[in-house]
Amino acid sequence: MDKRIDQIIENLKQVYDPEIPVNIYDLGLIYNVDVDEKNNANIVMTLTAPGCPVVDILMDDVTQAARSAEGIENVNVDLTFDPPWDKSMMSEEARLELGFF
Repeated sequence: MDKRIDQIIENLKQVYDPEIPVNIYDLGLIYNVDVDEKNNANIVMTLTAPGCPVVDILMDDVTQAARSAEGIENVNVDLTFDPPWDKSMMSEEARLELGFF
């Protein structure tokens, strides 16, 4: 895997939904991270609910996390609800942290 993608993922693990004590990557909100040949980071993500009140904060935080990776020129974040998020998308650590077994 591209080291820039690894770095972006590590940076995304520092981004938290203010309402949930688990980072957005382990929460399963990040569907895809890619970097193209022009050093553009492309991220596909979702939210736990379409009416999430912190959508602007999360989108800005995701953009900044990707932009801070070495060599990244531009960041494109696509928000999708297909497929819709559900708790099965969380990492095992996140499920344990939130009490979902």
